[in-house]
Amino acid sequence: MNKKLIAIDLDGTALNNQSDISKRTVNTINKLIHQGNIVSIVTGRPPRLVENIYNKIGLNNPMITFNGSLGYNPKDQWDQAYEYNIDKNIVFKLLEKSKEIGINLMTVEGKNLFLANKSADTSVGFFPTDLNKDEIISKDNLKENPICLTLHVDKPKKATFIDYVKNNYGDILTVSPWGGPDPIIEVAAKNVSKVTGLNKLADYYNIPNKDIIAFGDEFNDESMIKYAGLGVAMKNGQPKIKEIADDITEYDNNSDGMARYLEKYFKI
Repeated sequence: MNKKLIAIDLDGTALNNQSDISKRTVNTINKLIHQGNIVSIVTGRPPRLVENIYNKIGLNNPMITFNGSLGYNPKDQWDQAYEYNIDKNIVFKLLEKSKEIGINLMTVEGKNLFLANKSADTSVGFFPTDLNKDEIISKDNLKENPICLTLHVDKPKKATFIDYVKNNYGDILTVSPWGGPDPIIEVAAKNVSKVTGLNKLADYYNIPNKDIIAFGDEFNDESMIKYAGLGVAMKNGQPKIKEIADDITEYDNNSDGMARYLEKYFKI
């Protein structure tokens, strides 16, 4: 069997619903690497929420974060490392219009950057509940162009916010509302997806499309599921993702669905 590049999403895929990775999954990944395959994390998460999982698996290769906007190797220099940024002045312009376009909370993130406009109520997940002065978005603190903005907006103004960004920055930014009950919206550079990173990895390792296997469960996985020679949707995945996938795991993310699929596919 040819060497494979295996791209793994984290939430809902390699991780269970407690955001943990099982021993079985770690062992399976390491067996595949020992056979000469490449396993790379390709996730929507920022680096701060990935590196502990990366280390738990024992990886030492490049990973893709922020849904394709950042690719780097946490353990070593990678000559193909890259990032797609947002002009920091856009952050300040959005905050100036907070009330008008319904911004409640905003975080700005980069590889080693994490700032927010204010502390969050504990009922709003993801956003920090306790900020120091140097962690608040300001012209003194925000010196670099961020990679990703994540916003909690007022529900009645969700469409207003989306329209504002599209009308003013639609040629350079992509607006992606999260699923779920909270009106959370992600803003990133336009025309960047998980395929952006997966394509970089494939070129770097000189692996043809037919030898790429990609696992995912959510809408942000659609591009790489379509791109891979074998795109595999999780049993617990969104119906649309299962519809476009080449195959579907027999078990869900709480039952080691990805690991079991890989064990069967590679006969390990």
